[in-house]
Amino acid sequence: MVPTDLLDVLLAGGRRADRATHVEHVPARAGTHADWPEWADRDLVSGYRALGVERPWRHQVEAADAAWAGHHTVIGTSTGSGKSLAFWLPALTSVRVDHARGTFDPGRIESVRSRGSVLYLCPTKALAADQLVGLEQLLAAAGTPDVKVATCDGDTPYEERRWVRDHADVVLTNPDFLHFALLPQHARWARLLRSLRYVVVDEGHAFRGVLGAHVALVLRRLRRLCAHYSGRPEGPTFVVASATSAEPARTTARLVGVDAGEVVAVTADTAPTGRRTFVLWEPAELPGTDAGVDDGFVTFTPGTTPEEWWVDAPEETEPRPRRSATAEAADLLADLTSAGARTLAFCRSRRGAESVALSAQRALAAVSPRLRDAVAAYRGGYLPEERRELEDAIRSGRLRALATTNALELGVDISGLDAVLVVGWPGTRMSIWQQAGRAGRAGADGLVAFVAREDPLDTYLVHHPEAIFDAPLEATVFDPGNPHVLAPHLCAAAAELPLREDDLDAFGPHAREVLVVLERRGALRRRPSGWFWTHPTSAAGLTDLRGSGGEPVRVVEDGTGRMLGTVDAAGADGSVHTGAVYVHQGTSYVVRELDLEDKVALVGRKDVDYGTWSHDITTIAVHDGARERTWTAGGRSVRWGLGDVDVTTQVVSYTKRRLPGLEIVSNHDLNLPPRTLPTTAVWWTAPADVLEAAGVTAELAPGALHAAEHASIGLLPLLATCDRWDLGGVSTAMHVDTGEATVFVYDAYPGGAGFAERGFELGATWLRATRESIADCPCQAGCPACVQSPKCGSQNNPLEKEAAVRLLDAVLACAPGGHVMR
Repeated sequence: MVPTDLLDVLLAGGRRADRATHVEHVPARAGTHADWPEWADRDLVSGYRALGVERPWRHQVEAADAAWAGHHTVIGTSTGSGKSLAFWLPALTSVRVDHARGTFDPGRIESVRSRGSVLYLCPTKALAADQLVGLEQLLAAAGTPDVKVATCDGDTPYEERRWVRDHADVVLTNPDFLHFALLPQHARWARLLRSLRYVVVDEGHAFRGVLGAHVALVLRRLRRLCAHYSGRPEGPTFVVASATSAEPARTTARLVGVDAGEVVAVTADTAPTGRRTFVLWEPAELPGTDAGVDDGFVTFTPGTTPEEWWVDAPEETEPRPRRSATAEAADLLADLTSAGARTLAFCRSRRGAESVALSAQRALAAVSPRLRDAVAAYRGGYLPEERRELEDAIRSGRLRALATTNALELGVDISGLDAVLVVGWPGTRMSIWQQAGRAGRAGADGLVAFVAREDPLDTYLVHHPEAIFDAPLEATVFDPGNPHVLAPHLCAAAAELPLREDDLDAFGPHAREVLVVLERRGALRRRPSGWFWTHPTSAAGLTDLRGSGGEPVRVVEDGTGRMLGTVDAAGADGSVHTGAVYVHQGTSYVVRELDLEDKVALVGRKDVDYGTWSHDITTIAVHDGARERTWTAGGRSVRWGLGDVDVTTQVVSYTKRRLPGLEIVSNHDLNLPPRTLPTTAVWWTAPADVLEAAGVTAELAPGALHAAEHASIGLLPLLATCDRWDLGGVSTAMHVDTGEATVFVYDAYPGGAGFAERGFELGATWLRATRESIADCPCQAGCPACVQSPKCGSQNNPLEKEAAVRLLDAVLACAPGGHVMR
């Protein structure tokens, strides 16, 4: 189908035309070929040709040439542009060349030792498995059984790991396995580390924030061990494949630990693309509701099902003027599937993916029972065999559509799709273009629709298309010098090999001062020859690369012992507490017990007519040594701060709400332990004279500050490389550490991720955008499009929209350059 036909399906012949706020036509682009490089292995070239690649694209050859010449290389081109060929051609050619040298005199032991190897790293096991399939196809087509390829991760049995260590030329894994297994046991992997020619880092843009900082330090540890075993200080050549982003060479240099001048960036995409029709979509207003009228109920569109609405709470615990994005996306997905389109619907949460899939299935069942089975959900937390089966089904056409989390954003090769629905802003322009790139791959035309949630940022974007289509892409933000991240990696490095003075430059300018602290606390012991780890426990266990708070919680069916999936440790208290409803592929379960010690949630199968939403309380304490600045104008002052804080959160209760009306059925207390997060926060204060100037009384202050906090969290992702789920916030009419009314926004990762610092740097710009998003919203008393938050632990209460606008006007009046109040 062509995009114009699919657009007509979305618009329902004009009946839904008012929901499309903007239609952008991205023109097709012709491809530019280049000749195969002279150095490329002839058998590999024959293999690619047998698979249909008669000639490579020019950007593939440019990147491959740079890598073959020994330059660290980043290839930052769009989804489906063939980045894999650009790194596999030089990497596999190097292995083949070394094999040829080895077979010249196969009886000599030094020939065996000269065999080169390749390490491939990616964010997910699914992507490594997908690359393995592609590599095996290529090597079979090339007739090169001498190249041995294998995946190796936490699921790999011991005997298979031993074979990989002893024989594999190409090892596909992830940074977690590198951190927890390969580097701590480096002596066992000496053959690989000694012979490593290339390290491929796929989907490099995914390594941002705290995860990016961790991975950057893991790669520094890897380079150090490679130099130790090979005797070559320069180590292997790194090739990073990334989505298009700002400053790719600088980002890659920071990730790998080299100077930016040592990195070649290839960003001119020469692969062909079909025409894409990109629609910005705002769900319909609900009949019979007025924004801001607190009647305690939600009016639902006739014919909708409970599952369509279940996911979006707690943002739906207050009256909503518009239909939920999940309900809207389910309708669109059903219509596209019925029309014959192959579609992915990217959802913002696991529960959202389940909800969209189930609602679409119900709608399709009314059309044809056969169509009901053409749609399924796909998300993290599924067992590996379930994910592989779903991936195979969408590739083969047995499934026409998947409602998925961003688990399918990263590289898994699913081609031939007609349409993509992006349900809620994915956090960055990089991500939305990465997801959009799934539509119309391999030069075919495609349709993309961004379906806005009722969220300040989503609402802003569907009415300001220039913020998507004309604004530059973000740079990937991470800080390897973050002491909370750096300290455990210095311990891990010292456990691998004693840290010497010469090693410190690789770990950045803060390494020495962090080592002093670690030595003082007894974590490391200083000797004339360096710093040593002297504890019997593994130093790698000190840190969790994903910032998930530890080992995931297994969800197990009580009675059968069947494992349904997993939940991140950090989210377990709020999602699989005792009494919580858990949904898996459309089937509902109720949690009977959450065992935090054994990391198990026991669930029982049960059909229910209600959903559950947890509530938490959060407090924040500021450490000494914060950076501060002051805005002063008209005799009034506002203080800004940036520094280390401790955020303590405790899930204290949950509410059962009947579906679909969300009427409260019952409230239940929970007895779960508090959890403390050491992180970085930005904050601003509103002294009494500023509150008075804004006309914000003591009664209104908590609601005004709370509303400003929610809206500012929603707008910071427009300025920083994050989404609102990377952030948290606290507001109070009197904070003990600042002595004044204060709004805090913090990074939701241990040690911070650089997002709060970005807010501190762009404070005036950030607050002006926040003020405008609230003031421009047509609701009367506040709604999810402006000041309500989908993750508020206090059920979005209290909130004072008009008082928040006046407060922000008064704060911005103190800003440099002033502020014109409207």
